[in-house]
Formats: sequence, C-alpha cells, structure tokens
Amino acid sequence: MDLNSEIKIAVIGLGYVGLPLAVAFSEKYQVVGFDIDTSRVLQLKDGLDATNEVETNELNAVLKTDQLTVSDQLADIKEARVYIITVPTPVDRFKKPDLTFLFKASEAVGSVLMPGDLVVYESTVYPGCTEEDCVPILEKYSGLVFNQDFYCGYSPERINPGDKINTLKKIKKVTSGSTAETADFVDKLYSSIITAGTHKAPSIKVAEASKAIENAQRDVNISFVNELALIFDRMNIDTNDVIEAAATKWNFLKFKPGLVGGHCIGVDPYYLTHKAQALGYHPQVILSGRKVNDNMGMFVANKVVKLLINKGNHVKNSKALVLGVTFKENCSDIRNSRVVDIYSELIQFGVDVDVFDPLANKQQVLEEYGIELLSEINGQYNSIILAVAHQQFLQINYNNLKQDANAVIFDTKAFLDRNIIDGRL
Repeated sequence: MDLNSEIKIAVIGLGYVGLPLAVAFSEKYQVVGFDIDTSRVLQLKDGLDATNEVETNELNAVLKTDQLTVSDQLADIKEARVYIITVPTPVDRFKKPDLTFLFKASEAVGSVLMPGDLVVYESTVYPGCTEEDCVPILEKYSGLVFNQDFYCGYSPERINPGDKINTLKKIKKVTSGSTAETADFVDKLYSSIITAGTHKAPSIKVAEASKAIENAQRDVNISFVNELALIFDRMNIDTNDVIEAAATKWNFLKFKPGLVGGHCIGVDPYYLTHKAQALGYHPQVILSGRKVNDNMGMFVANKVVKLLINKGNHVKNSKALVLGVTFKENCSDIRNSRVVDIYSELIQFGVDVDVFDPLANKQQVLEEYGIELLSEINGQYNSIILAVAHQQFLQINYNNLKQDANAVIFDTKAFLDRNIIDGRL
C-alpha cells in the first residue's frame, strides 16, 4: 500500500482519543469517523464535542471541507483502506480486562475488510492481545488470512484529556506493524501528522507493552507518595511539605499524593498484571501499588470524619459538599473517577452528601455512578472536600459555605490556601 492523499482512513470510536485523531488525519487524508453511539454522531455533525477535546471552530472547519465525515452506519466505512480502532478498554468490577468494545469493533471491521487493508489498534491492551485475540476475530469475520490478505499495526494512544498544551501532534507516537513493510507504512502514516515525531517499535508486542508500563510506572510512583501520606498523617506531618523539601535534590521525582482514577493510570496496570498472571507470575509491586491507590478515597472520607469529630461535630446527618467528580482537573472526563469512593464512604457514615462539578455531564454522572450533581451551590455544610482541582473552585468563598466555625475543609490536591483548610493530602 502506498501512502498518499488518496488513501481513505476510518477511525472507529469517536471519543477522547478517536475524535482528535480523526480531525488530525483529515488535514491530509479523507477520513470517516465511525461510532455506534448515534447521539454522539448527531452531536458531532452539529459541530459540538462534549469531551471538549476538539474546539467547535476546528471541528466545523474540517466538516465543511468534507475531508472528515462522521457516521454510525457500517456501510459508510467500507471504502476505507486503513482502519484505526480507538475504542475504550476498561476493567470490570473484578478488575479484569473488559475487551467487549475491542472485540465488537474487530467484528465490525472484519465484516468490511478487503484484501490489502490495514487495521491499526490504538486501544490499551496487554502484550499479545492484538495478534492473539483481535486478529482471529478479523480473520473469522473477513474470511481473509492475516499477513497475507490483510495486515495489522499497533500505535498506543497517548492523549491526555483536558491538556491543551501536550496535544496529539505534540506527543511522540510509538508505532509498530505485523511485518517490516507494515511497520514502515504505519510509521510513515503517523509521522505525516505527528510533529513531535515517532518511535518505531520492533514488534507489536513491544508497542503494546510500552503503553502498559507507561501508566503502571506512574501508578507505582503515585502509590509510593500515597503511602507516605498515610504514614505522615500519623506523624502529624504535611506530606506536601516533605515533598517540597525532598524535591530540592536534583534527582528526586516530585510525584504528589491523591486519588488515582481515569481511563489509563487506574486501569492499565490491571492489563499488565492480567497477562502476567496468565503466564504464571503474580506481580507484587504493581498490585500492591494498585491496592494503596484504590484505598485513598476511603482514607480521605475517614480523615474528614475524624476531623469533624475532633471539632465537636455530629457525623450522622451532617452535611458534606464534595467539589469535583471528574477524574482530573479542568476536564469533563468522569471515567473511573475515584471521587465516588469518598462519596460512598461518607454515605456509609450517615453523612448527607452533595456533589458539585461544573465540568461534568450531570446525566452521565447519574447513569454511571448514581450521583445527582448540584446545578449550583446554595447551601452551607459541616464539611467541604475539594476532590478535583478545577480552576473554577479557586473563585469560591469557602467561609460562606461553612455551616459554622466548627465546619471542616479538606483539600485532596493541596490546591487551596492553607489558611482556610483543616487538612490535606
């Protein structure tokens, strides 16, 4: 296959990863974006992106050129020669990889695959998943033979939701292919849109593994400082003060304690450990780090309860306000938010909990977590928990939100003025 402007690309999945990718490729190639969510497709056709990853002006501009079309009809992607799959790969409630979306996408692409076509996966998986699990599906539904009639590549997504500085084109891209020629083609394809450059991995497995360890490494590092926070809390030492002091040494890694959620750091380590366990090795460092991080929401809630008691408050039926429900600051993404752990633990203590987040979609939060967000804050509270460091929260007058002088303010992000808070991670 020759790389030229006549090649038609289909991007499967138009979420936080797929849409920016489709828009970027449409600057040089004919692109059709496909998503099974009809409401999402209709919204995009109107030039609106609920994820806020693509500006309205930019989206409308490419749609008007007809270089990019969006559809929920499988027939509309049949003419593509390159298929890029960017669907979610979450974990289930047992922390096991849930590849439902990936397999369904592979079935759909397999049903329209033609000889000579290329399928590139961007979804996070465990090493070996593309060739061992996805390729057989493509073969079954297409009737074609892998590396003879069609080819595969893997280029792990590195989108950072809500980040307007480190955008798609500015982040170096790892590429790979199922044959040497395919690897060269995939690398050239991404090089044509990624200004930061590419790194061609020697195999698809290596590329898959590189994605898994990127986030596992961050997870372990954050779990270390989270464990320090648990230790220093017992010593009455502020963890952030300790980190600031230690960071004066040039080779200290300045990670901060906090909740660890989202679609990558809180999920990807489980993909790596799943594969390791399937091969007979039980990971200890990675899983211990996950355990620490998964318990931080419970720690925050318990700390708030202790602070309430120490200031003479009754916990049961007290009113709490949780600020933020997205998995990170200045972003609307609610996937795998660990703020819900704080909420659930406080509810178990009998606390009446309100949650406010101006960036989150109220309907999505209700459907995903069963939490009804406030439209605005208009009450007073016995405890206020800053869970997400949205810039808007700096504008709040926290003293006005306090029920009385004994009210507690807890900051999970070391974000607020220390003079107004009673505790922080």
